[in-house]
Amino acid sequence: MSEYLSRISEILSRIEAEEADALAAGAAAVADVICRDGLVHVFGCGHSHLAALDTFYRAGGLACVSPVLDEDLMLHDGAAKSSRMEKMSGIAAEVYRRHAVKAGDLFVVISASGKNAAPVEMLRAAKADGVKTVAISSSSYRAHGAVLLDEADIPIDCKVPHGDAVIEVGAAKMGGLSTYASLFILNSILIEGAKKAEARGVTPPIYTSGNVEGGTARNVALEQRYFGRVKRL
Repeated sequence: MSEYLSRISEILSRIEAEEADALAAGAAAVADVICRDGLVHVFGCGHSHLAALDTFYRAGGLACVSPVLDEDLMLHDGAAKSSRMEKMSGIAAEVYRRHAVKAGDLFVVISASGKNAAPVEMLRAAKADGVKTVAISSSSYRAHGAVLLDEADIPIDCKVPHGDAVIEVGAAKMGGLSTYASLFILNSILIEGAKKAEARGVTPPIYTSGNVEGGTARNVALEQRYFGRVKRL
């Protein structure tokens, strides 16, 4: 356990130190969206969609986060199928169209490898609409055909090694890092973006736990504000 904890801590520290400028740019973009009452759309395939779920409709989360979820690209309705479909060209454009992304929004694409068709084409669809984009991906895949970091307006390197897993178990490896790295990056830019918006005099729309006094009422007000805008709400 200590070896895995060490590797997780190491990569998060590297991200904080080496991606400070990119994280600041991402936070500024989030603040801009909050101040103009836009949405932060978050997309990832396979395990990368876990970051989108973690920042959606939860205590302490921004109500303006809209996860771009498609069951064919997630794990629960056929993991092997989703892995193959992520590599198929032409799927992302239709998924993107169904989420009514606006020019003043922000679009975050998460993909450790940054080379499969769905995440790359999703980012391109947003850019074609004039939407500012953030990519959370690893530079270790550039030698293997990755392009996501090179095409995003704000590229943030999640630092995970090629293959993701880091703990040797016989001839194989276990212990992926990409979920921890992506969550740290995404939550960091959302939190710092909310702080920046607050400093500009705009109250960020933040959900409260329904298990604390007044939490449910505050959340219902936010739900009513974003119904019809956040597709999965």
